Amino acid sequence: MPRFAANLSMMFTEWDFLDRFKAAAEAGFEAVEFLFPYEHNSEKISLALAGAELEQALFNLPPGDWAKGERGMASLLGREEEFRASVETALAYAHATGVKRLHMMAGHADPQDPAAQKAYRASIAYAADKLAEHEIDLLLEPINGKDMPGYFLNDFDAAAAYVREANRPNVKLQFDMYHCELIHGDVSGKLKALYPLVGHVQIASANGRHEPDALGPDYPRLFAELDALGYDGFVGCEYRPKAGTLEGLGWFSEWKKHD
Repeated sequence: MPRFAANLSMMFTEWDFLDRFKAAAEAGFEAVEFLFPYEHNSEKISLALAGAELEQALFNLPPGDWAKGERGMASLLGREEEFRASVETALAYAHATGVKRLHMMAGHADPQDPAAQKAYRASIAYAADKLAEHEIDLLLEPINGKDMPGYFLNDFDAAAAYVREANRPNVKLQFDMYHCELIHGDVSGKLKALYPLVGHVQIASANGRHEPDALGPDYPRLFAELDALGYDGFVGCEYRPKAGTLEGLGWFSEWKKHD
């Protein structure tokens, strides 16, 4: 049976950030993830995790200037020094939270630009080697062009090629079923084809990025397929509740942790 992580950047936003951990645990989640922790004190996050008896499943490396529209630096020429500093920043929070997976955002660049490709490969190699010293996986996630126009990594097969090319055991694919549905369709087929590369899974409905619903993808079937494939990681619930976090957890009743 899959284990689920609440994404605290999108869910439980009715609570202040540090109070979301306890709320997620009380709702039956075993773990949490979020986009970025860097606005908050790492020790306070550590205490919130411990107090709620939760595992930290994932967060992202610093993305550059998010407020100005930046979505990562890994494919951007001239940002190498800032990128390397961002890895050190993330590692400090990784030590505080015990997280074993960090996602590296690629940034806005032309996927066919050889210079951007070269910069991205160099970023993968640098970050992966640094994280490997701490037994942490580096995750690469394709993001659909509707939600993030101009994003460098916008195709699952391209992402898989970068993972394979890196040839490092701690470089893995972040398989967000929502993005897969919007980019390719046939989530089941892609999951089975790319499963050996998968290091983390995320979900949301294809219709508005809300809770899993009947409009697809077919999550009960996909959860069963994850079990059949032997996936023992967390499934990150990276969705925006339609009408309140708790009100939208009906889908989760079969899967939540029970005391």
